[in-house]
Amino acid sequence: MNPGTGGALLSVAIENEGVLHAAYMPFIEGGGLFIPATGDYRLGDEVFVLLRLFDHVDGIPLAGKVVWIAPAGTRGGVPAGIGVQFNDRDDMVRRRIEDSLANADPALRERPTYTL
Repeated sequence: MNPGTGGALLSVAIENEGVLHAAYMPFIEGGGLFIPATGDYRLGDEVFVLLRLFDHVDGIPLAGKVVWIAPAGTRGGVPAGIGVQFNDRDDMVRRRIEDSLANADPALRERPTYTL
């Protein structure tokens, strides 16, 4: 993953439903995703993400802005990273993620996430 500044390009692979549950941020308007990353990110920075989901072969490009920052050393075993709010054009990505989670094991809902 590239260190961050505005306009950074990130690549993230979500290996399974458990990781997707931990990373998805449904409480963000339009949806969002926690992405492990280090660098000098600021709230409002624009980032571009190539997202690879476990149940899709191709990478999904999306753009968004930083709305959450978890610095290195955050308590609770949360990795350093950023929360990226999807932009309006990425509604398909949000629906794809929510469909995957809707069909996931209900026990996942009880697991902690990287954010709340």
